[in-house]
Amino acid sequence: MNTSIKSGTLYIVSTPIGNLEDITIRAVRVLSEVDIIAAEDTRKTKILLAHYKISKPLVSYFSYNEHKRIPKILDALKAGQSVALVSEAGTPGISDPAVGIVRAALAERLPVVAIPGPTAFLPALITSGLPSDKFVFVGFLPQKKGRHSYLGQLSRERKTVIIYESPHRLLKTLSEILNIFGDRKISVSRELTKMFEEIVRGSITEIIEHFSKSRIRGEFVLVIEGK
Repeated sequence: MNTSIKSGTLYIVSTPIGNLEDITIRAVRVLSEVDIIAAEDTRKTKILLAHYKISKPLVSYFSYNEHKRIPKILDALKAGQSVALVSEAGTPGISDPAVGIVRAALAERLPVVAIPGPTAFLPALITSGLPSDKFVFVGFLPQKKGRHSYLGQLSRERKTVIIYESPHRLLKTLSEILNIFGDRKISVSRELTKMFEEIVRGSITEIIEHFSKSRIRGEFVLVIEGK
């Protein structure tokens, strides 16, 4: 199989969600060989690149500047340059703005190649003890409009439900889920692959009690038993 970098190609590269060792050999090679790296958080990407002694031009690409960045990235691709897109952590396109540049590149018939790797919800799912053969991943919940009705729809889902949540909304979200879903089994993971990794399993009531007694930090993955 030809593994060399191809000109005019957009590479969607998965990067570690915490532990810098959680990256594929292929991802390191691609990041080392592309012409440009478009990063959701250039500060975090610089740490990763420095760890692997990679020096490449960086451009920022995130939700608030994607409308400006997409035309420039497309111009670079059309000029024959290869571009690697990385998110803040994990796999681009999952709960981040990567889909915009992917759609734009495909609309221009430019090649898009995925470099698979880490993402937070899969380790949370497979360590939860809940059924993993069928699941629904919804990312972050709506913050306001439609939130209650959306949770109502999810409460009727028979598959395992996976949700992302931030620390300052965790207890509120757990309380809403308890009221709408009932007191089901749940696994809550935080800081996966990092020094303070924690996975707490039990009923929703037990999990609320646990986090009510501790300082809530880090990003969370909620894995909830289906109906």
